[in-house]
Amino acid sequence: MKIITGGVTAAKGFEAAGAEAAIKYQNRKDMAMIYSSRPCVLAGTFTSNVVKAAPVLWDKKIVEESPFGQAVIVNAGIANACTGKEGMDYCSRTAKKAAQVLNVPEDAVLVASTGVIGMQLPIDRIEAGVEALAGIKADTEEAGTQAAEAIMTTDTRSKQAAAEIEIGGVKVRIGGMSKGSGMIHPNMCTMLAFVTTDAVISKELLTRAVKADVEDTFNMISVDGDTSTNDTLLVMANGAAENPEIKDGTPEYEAFCSALHYVNETLAKMMAGDGEGATALLETKVIGAATRQDAKLLAKSVISSSLVKAMVYGHDANSGRILCALGYSGVSFDPENIRVFLEGEQGRVPIYQDGKVITDSEEEASALIAKQEVHVLVDMKMGNETATAWGCDLTHEYVNINADYRS
Repeated sequence: MKIITGGVTAAKGFEAAGAEAAIKYQNRKDMAMIYSSRPCVLAGTFTSNVVKAAPVLWDKKIVEESPFGQAVIVNAGIANACTGKEGMDYCSRTAKKAAQVLNVPEDAVLVASTGVIGMQLPIDRIEAGVEALAGIKADTEEAGTQAAEAIMTTDTRSKQAAAEIEIGGVKVRIGGMSKGSGMIHPNMCTMLAFVTTDAVISKELLTRAVKADVEDTFNMISVDGDTSTNDTLLVMANGAAENPEIKDGTPEYEAFCSALHYVNETLAKMMAGDGEGATALLETKVIGAATRQDAKLLAKSVISSSLVKAMVYGHDANSGRILCALGYSGVSFDPENIRVFLEGEQGRVPIYQDGKVITDSEEEASALIAKQEVHVLVDMKMGNETATAWGCDLTHEYVNINADYRS
């Protein structure tokens, strides 16, 4: 696998655009388009929240029932959630407008929204935005960046990743973009993310790869414990690379899954590190767990803990808070038989071992927890299973952002 620059336009046959449409924000891009010159097989995962936004309901139907997809229209600022029949009608009108200007079927158009819940979309501006985007879409890296910037809300930076592999002597690319800063919690799939590939792969196999990889990437992040109404991951494969079709159980399928994992994990970590008000990415890796599920529960518990997150913000290597989070994870273990470390470029610094807090490494530990990336390693000494989860610190600014979110 080769890591390359770019995002949703890295794969052959995909174009993108970002533009200002004044949906809610002024003087900033707030609408994006992704378009494939060829029909795409689709895979997707969506929020587990019972309250689902209109775009989620629309996209689930397209992914499950349409023969193919060819375009995605995204707006930022207004979520089109809790908007009733009018909200669903606006999804339809958006798709109809895109179908008209792109010359594709209406049921090949997916839509996504992010922003304030409960507000109705200004559909006239949405339709005008679709037309504007169609006129400027391009297959360049810059066009992909414009799209990635246009889907941001409280994000402080755009998020893109891309990789290249070889299938049967043919170069195949996977690229993606995402947004997510608040209402992030591991329960699939707490953000908006769009991944494109020019691989030739069946819908069934693509769906299997996506659903499996989500469990180790987007489902392993948390910013604030809130699962959004709009969470969506869409993956589009247009076959433009014209590689020999990827088959299950082959080295080629493994290579594809590895590249997909790189893109998804990179985007997931970018979102965790860009949590609202965050100053640091918090990574927790659990090793030596008895089962895979135990490892995931333990890692998620640490990165989701408000006290651990506040500890990271305060640069206080308080191992007791980590032990507390492990202890209420729901996993049974002997606290007298585990080890906790902070990790850095120079190696591991123990902060808890075999039932005792280690105090003679306090200075080294404090230096590590003051970094922009804080790495916690937990050795359960119970088996061979491992899992990694990502979060961020909890700051005063998180409260400020969310106290003023609708204003």
